[in-house]
Amino acid sequence: MTTILHKAAERGSADYGWLKPNFYFSFGQYHNPQKVHFGLLRVLNDDFIAGGGKFDTHPHDNMEIVTIPFTGALKHKDSTGGEGIIKAGDIQIMSAGTGVQHSEANASSTEPVTLFQIWVFPKERNITPRYDQRNFDITGRIDQWQIVVSPKEKDDALWINQDARFSLTKLTAGKSLSYNNAFAGNGVFLVVINGTVKVNEIILNKRDALGISGTDSFNIECSEDAELLAVEVPMN
Repeated sequence: MTTILHKAAERGSADYGWLKPNFYFSFGQYHNPQKVHFGLLRVLNDDFIAGGGKFDTHPHDNMEIVTIPFTGALKHKDSTGGEGIIKAGDIQIMSAGTGVQHSEANASSTEPVTLFQIWVFPKERNITPRYDQRNFDITGRIDQWQIVVSPKEKDDALWINQDARFSLTKLTAGKSLSYNNAFAGNGVFLVVINGTVKVNEIILNKRDALGISGTDSFNIECSEDAELLAVEVPMN
């Protein structure tokens, strides 16, 4: 088992007034040669968007883009005809494929939005762009993994153009939980959204992350109530 620790305080950051992002990997003006990607996981941004803030229409291609909101509401519109508002409990995915134009905006003029936006390299290039979103009952992730993104039909999740899986859990203090890979040989980028957990004797606090590879399973011990995101991706 190989691990790479990403401490929250060591992330890249920026302050654009209306947008305050934190970067787990090199992005925009932030570049760290030691943190460019984890396998086929290319971007994981922890964003704060002030009331009235928006990303004007801009292009993407050949990338799987997943958005997970925590507070507030985010409005999306794209050139595929995809349009909607997402909030806590919702997950959004966009396959940029051959190319798509989209915009994102805080749906409120006063309340902020907080979210993760995650980019994964696709399995098949130049597919027809697509957009989807779904609400997941948060009670379905208490002390267990709730699969929200997966290419496997049996997982009943949003489809992704990659052998990747996104799972969320809300762990109760004192509980432990195992993670078992959906695809042999994949790595897992584990992010602590809130709380404190221990993996392989490594203590992880709020917004810390751990890249885990070289194993198809691992165990998490929870010392206080915690929320976790596991992003499983091919390593090459």
